[in-house]
Amino acid sequence: MCGIVGYTGSKNAVPILISGLKALEYRGYDSAGIHIVNVGTIKRTGKVAELEKSLPAAIDGTTGVGHTRWATHGPPTEANAHPHADSARIIALVHNGIIENYAELKAALVQEGIVFASETDTEVLAQLIGKEFSIKKDLESAVRAALSKVRGTYGILVAAEREPGKLVAAKLGSPLMLGIAEDGYHVASDASAILPYTRTVIYLEDGEMATVTKEGYRIEADAGPVQKKIEELEWGVEEIQKMGYEHFMLKEILEIPEVITNTLRGRLLSDSAILGGLRDVLPRILKAKRIIITGCGSAYYSGLIGEMLIEEFAGIPAEVELASELRYRRFTMNPKEAVLIAVSQSGETLDTLEAVKEAKKHGMLTLGIVNVVGSSIARATDAGVYNHAGPEIGVASTKAFISQLAVFVLIALLLGRNRELSKIEGERLVTELRQLPELARSALSLRPQIESIAATFRSTRDAYFLGRKWHCPIAYEGALKLKEISYVHAEGYGAGEMKHGPIALIDPDFLSVILAPRDSVYEKTKSNMQEIRARGGRLLALTTQGNESDLFSLADAVLSVPLTHEALQPLLTAIPLQLFAYEMARLRALPIDQPRNLAKSVTVE
Repeated sequence: MCGIVGYTGSKNAVPILISGLKALEYRGYDSAGIHIVNVGTIKRTGKVAELEKSLPAAIDGTTGVGHTRWATHGPPTEANAHPHADSARIIALVHNGIIENYAELKAALVQEGIVFASETDTEVLAQLIGKEFSIKKDLESAVRAALSKVRGTYGILVAAEREPGKLVAAKLGSPLMLGIAEDGYHVASDASAILPYTRTVIYLEDGEMATVTKEGYRIEADAGPVQKKIEELEWGVEEIQKMGYEHFMLKEILEIPEVITNTLRGRLLSDSAILGGLRDVLPRILKAKRIIITGCGSAYYSGLIGEMLIEEFAGIPAEVELASELRYRRFTMNPKEAVLIAVSQSGETLDTLEAVKEAKKHGMLTLGIVNVVGSSIARATDAGVYNHAGPEIGVASTKAFISQLAVFVLIALLLGRNRELSKIEGERLVTELRQLPELARSALSLRPQIESIAATFRSTRDAYFLGRKWHCPIAYEGALKLKEISYVHAEGYGAGEMKHGPIALIDPDFLSVILAPRDSVYEKTKSNMQEIRARGGRLLALTTQGNESDLFSLADAVLSVPLTHEALQPLLTAIPLQLFAYEMARLRALPIDQPRNLAKSVTVE
């Protein structure tokens, strides 16, 4: 499941829907389709461009829905693509999420003689709504009755041939927003589809249903009508454009110095940090006996750095849990003595959102580190810190990951100065933080060198990324970037683990990327390099400036970034790894911004 867009108003809906679907392409998808009320449905596998080429020249209509699908139930075929219809072809439905009890619902409908056209769970919901519509006669009641029978998550948008000009949207666990424009109303799962037309939006909450017509909208929950706050999107349309860059990923990597500046702006004192989003809950955080950090993918790896920062500077025990597993764990601590920090670029990661809900159920204080204002996790948590990284379109997280690390430094600094961190150490951290944007620019200047190195290793099929202490999580992150963008099999390890099994794979065709800054564990990491070299393995070393000559005899290639405070070094060493993954993928002519099988926001389990 991936992207939803809808429109009803005074303009032709077709170009609006196609524009919205193109804006949602960055999320990853394998098919796309639109439905124009009282005109018809057109669906195609592949890119939105294929759908656009297949549209009749004269297609016109003022109400419609569209969708980009990432296959879950059933392969990417036209039959499985959205929008889906009921047997009478009265209902048109687009859906993000998972209907968990679809098999039993489908079996019951089949027994009633309903014939299904697809393998999807979504069609079950379309058929249910169609059945209820034949009884209830109004679309809102039909949608409400059908949803009462399903288990799972959904963001849905429904149109009906017998009620032209009307859209019904409902949400449970999957994001939806309503955009208010002068010429009509837009509905989308992502702000990028709305931004060209309006920045005025309303976010739907779980359990809410919106009825939208050309004349206005009405939002209801189980308890009755709901008065919603109208909000303004903070990003403009120009911020989600490539601005002349070949790929969004490259643009976003090159924005890292600016992102660090924006993340730190207004948040640094001479020896501490100011985080307004945590002001009201700071006393409770300082009393915490344990901080639990949770996230998925790159957000999880940033949390591993956050764990060390909080323990190092604030002296509060911290642990990191995969959000996809945390919700199944037994909460053994006193929830009043623990704090959960949820990390998500989009703020819509379903596993992370569910972990937040589980923690809140136990009475735990929940905090968010998110990049998207008004996102589900931002609204679900008790307090939090925004990244201010700007929209990240490339599927592989780059600038948002660096921003997450910077936010964790700020949190650790704030907590530390309110506990046991000395003024001198606080001043040193702040001084180094202020220099980071310029140091990041220096790291980015390595791109020509990295391009040459990538050409050397472009045929690599397998790679290790090895690091110690602060750079163990960066090894994980570097391996993730390489595998998701260039499709090279890569694994990240703590360098001390190499002799506990992984070294068995080392041979002359195996690449090892060693993170070896001149830090407190440098000599141990260098020993790992010697062990790999002794077995004929290929080595790419990443160190700090001034230390290159110490590694030339061991490595096939050496890269160096500026030296900074040891705890801040990961913010710089991560940058060449992002560029390396990018250049490897570019040389292989791969779809960098939309790698296969991946979506930007994982809104299903």
